[in-house]
Amino acid sequence: MNIFVSNISFKVREQALSELFSQYGEVTSVRIIKDKETKRSRGFGFVEMANDEDGQKAIDALNGTEHYERAIVVSQAKGKPENASA
Repeated sequence: MNIFVSNISFKVREQALSELFSQYGEVTSVRIIKDKETKRSRGFGFVEMANDEDGQKAIDALNGTEHYERAIVVSQAKGKPENASA
């Protein structure tokens, strides 16, 4: 399952997101979207989980929770992640 995560703190790295989501199942990839020019995080990204059941558990558990002093928004991604960086 592909999960969209927004309101991510600019301090958060992909490893930290992977660790957060891995509590709920196998994480296959993590991608924080960065600005093409500044290479700075744009505050959102995608987490791919091995199966839909674990993905849904992560969404239910993490949506609205505080991570690095920000209330993260977690939902199932719509479409492909490549579209988000356009």
